[in-house]
Amino acid sequence: MNNKEKSIAILRRLKKEYKVTGPFVEWSNPLELLVGTILSAQCTDERVNKVTKILFKKYHTAEDYANAEIEELEKEIFSTGFYKSKAKALQTTGQIMMQNFEGKVPDNLSDLLTLRGVSHKTAYIVLAKIFQKNDGLPVDTHVFRLTKRMGLSNAETPERMSEELSTVIAPKDYMAWNEHLITHGRAVCGRVPHCGACVISDICSKNF
Repeated sequence: MNNKEKSIAILRRLKKEYKVTGPFVEWSNPLELLVGTILSAQCTDERVNKVTKILFKKYHTAEDYANAEIEELEKEIFSTGFYKSKAKALQTTGQIMMQNFEGKVPDNLSDLLTLRGVSHKTAYIVLAKIFQKNDGLPVDTHVFRLTKRMGLSNAETPERMSEELSTVIAPKDYMAWNEHLITHGRAVCGRVPHCGACVISDICSKNF
């Protein structure tokens, strides 16, 4: 079984196993998705959603973040971790959006990457969920760990892994791969894998 056949088989089984994926960052507009995804770095989506439930009642536009009092914003997002850098990222991103994009979330990769705190992963998620553009496969901690365990990539960076996966996974399945591996990682294949409960154990390389 080559890597393309293996990835297809893995995704097919995970889709059958997990009819519902998540939970993920909750949002109702492009700015909320962008902010929530920035805050999700090194933080659980559950924690992010608790914070943004309050945050989004106060900050509605890019201008709101651009003009935010940084010390106050730090306190409001404190529990997401790395709060100083994240607060600065939200403020600076708001300023860049006001200066360069009329306060709107950009609709292309190069512009999104000019925003502070926006990684390739964040940009790919925004492009897929907001603009229906599958420009790249978002690789987070779970995807990075599980893809290596499965023997589909030995890339040393998320960006490189995304490039390698794009050769064996169809663009229409980029988000499905991301969300099903995250769900599987949370349920079965965390830092300590439970291979006896795994639906892909027989085709996984088990590179621990």
